[in-house]
Amino acid sequence: MLNGKVAIITGASRGIGAATAKLFAQYGAKVVVNYANNMGAAEEVVEFIRENGGQSIAVQADVRNQEDMNSLVNQTISHFGKVDILVNNAAIHFAMKPFFDMEWDEFRPKIEEEVKAAFVSTKSVLPIMKEQKYGKLVFISSGLSHQPMHGFIAHGTAKAAINSFVRYLAQELGPYNITANTISPGMVETDATKHTPAEEKEKAAMFTPLGRIANPEDIARAALFFASDQSAFMTGTYVPVSGGMEMNS
Repeated sequence: MLNGKVAIITGASRGIGAATAKLFAQYGAKVVVNYANNMGAAEEVVEFIRENGGQSIAVQADVRNQEDMNSLVNQTISHFGKVDILVNNAAIHFAMKPFFDMEWDEFRPKIEEEVKAAFVSTKSVLPIMKEQKYGKLVFISSGLSHQPMHGFIAHGTAKAAINSFVRYLAQELGPYNITANTISPGMVETDATKHTPAEEKEKAAMFTPLGRIANPEDIARAALFFASDQSAFMTGTYVPVSGGMEMNS
């Protein structure tokens, strides 16, 4: 499905990113595992891929830093010769507070850094994709961008900005055969939710038509679809991967 393709996955040392890296490699992609700080976890992902017959490297880069991302792309070209796929997955921390208790200087960093990470990462791969007249851009958003939940105003607003950003990319980049699509997970069993009380997870599962919360592999499979040519005529789409918790009208 991805034989010969080269994929950069940001924030790929754990969670959704790690699952996506492993799945892409399983389907033939050469994978660049980006990480911010956790080199050990990133190397474990690379080792897993190599032990299972795949090709992968780990590259440290701050996705908000243009020089870092340019270096990452240059290393990708040096190792694998091209870039076909970018999965924008790196997590940006945020203040979990209701609006009433939020200060602008707590709210602003999440909005600014979330959009900057997507902007910088996309800018770094775009010259190559335009030149080769082919590219797959996949962005990880959140169901909280459409369905508010107490305390998540910074996160939900930032992800809503990403949703709009992707639609504009899709419109502008279509003539270059570059697609841009958004995946919107519901609650996922990752490090980000490990401190979520069990009763909250059980409640989320109870209200999900498929009867459980997601695991990282559920999101990775959707990313695989958008990274492959199975989705060749899809761009600018927003797809919930939430077990039916979020349904488009």
